[in-house]
Amino acid sequence: MATGWAPEGAVQDQIDSTVDSAVQHARSRLPAGESLTHCEECEAPIPEARRQALPGVRLCTLCQGERDEARSEGYNRRGSKDSQLR
Repeated sequence: MATGWAPEGAVQDQIDSTVDSAVQHARSRLPAGESLTHCEECEAPIPEARRQALPGVRLCTLCQGERDEARSEGYNRRGSKDSQLR
């Protein structure tokens, strides 16, 4: 790949750095601390396995799924340029 005066591998180093930054940002947004035993929205019990897998979990799987769905509605998943222009 022609990179001009950049040293060999500089483009890949930049890509790796960008990916590492995105992973660190995502990890920083994960909940931490002690998990709740019951969902803070519907009061359903949160299974022990979920509490151990996700420290700081505050919602049951159903409520978390609804929250995730609500957040993802604005994304264009078709990948068509026409749909992105609308």
